[in-house]
Amino acid sequence: MNDLGFKQLAASTTAPAYQAVKDDNRWFMDNFPADHFKLIVTSPPYNIGKVYERKSSLATYVDAQTEVISRCVKLLHPQGSICWQVGNHVDDGEVFPLDAILYPVFKRLGLKLRNRIVWHFGHGLHCSRRLSGRHETILWFTKSDDYTFNLDPIRVPSKYPQKRHFKGPRAGELSGNPLGKNPTDVWEIPNVKNNHVEKTLHPCQFPVELVERLVLSMTDIGDRVLDPYMGVGSALVAAVRHGREAYGCDLVPEYVRLANERLARCVHGDLETRPMFKPVYDPSLPRGGH
Repeated sequence: MNDLGFKQLAASTTAPAYQAVKDDNRWFMDNFPADHFKLIVTSPPYNIGKVYERKSSLATYVDAQTEVISRCVKLLHPQGSICWQVGNHVDDGEVFPLDAILYPVFKRLGLKLRNRIVWHFGHGLHCSRRLSGRHETILWFTKSDDYTFNLDPIRVPSKYPQKRHFKGPRAGELSGNPLGKNPTDVWEIPNVKNNHVEKTLHPCQFPVELVERLVLSMTDIGDRVLDPYMGVGSALVAAVRHGREAYGCDLVPEYVRLANERLARCVHGDLETRPMFKPVYDPSLPRGGH
């Protein structure tokens, strides 16, 4: 272990390192120098009274988020990205969209929004006095106009992969990229419910594949990834799996224990996760077979 206490994943010098600890994220982030992380990706509490958060007024919540976000911006590499995944704060039946509320915070700190990624999922609580919410959003910000973005690792199959130019100087040639097309900014990924292969005791767990797409497109091998609200470590697993260093903290001891357990299993190759880009529905399987 070094002075920050991270664990080397294997004897190989090419193995990435990780650090998953119990700590307040404000103090944890003070351990690192400016411009240290290529990607900061997280899903903070939504201030709705979950067991792992203390519900407060919306203004107090935004003030607390602003303090954390400010620290994150300081730690972000000049070519780096911040991905802030949020849903809605709900108070007495009224919905407050946290992406819209937090956007000005990032903007005041000088960041630029590149995409508002919509994560759509099929399961959740059914509402009785409004439409049931089945999506959350990821605000993707960069620190500058010169930022890391690798499209090829996250391309998806073209709808018509053999389509060719009909006329002109390229007549007969393939009209699309043979590696696939640029994915839409609406991602359909199952959320982690009781029948999900990744399910732990955490009530609002990140799907690993959601973060894998961000890690692959916004970082290079060997880059550092931070999750300041790591929960049970799904973002760290996504980073380590693809050769990035991973750092995170949480205040709940059991979540930290599970995060380290999952990371150790990831290193040894026996942590099961839902494969990236696996279709949500396979008609050849029985119902519920995804």
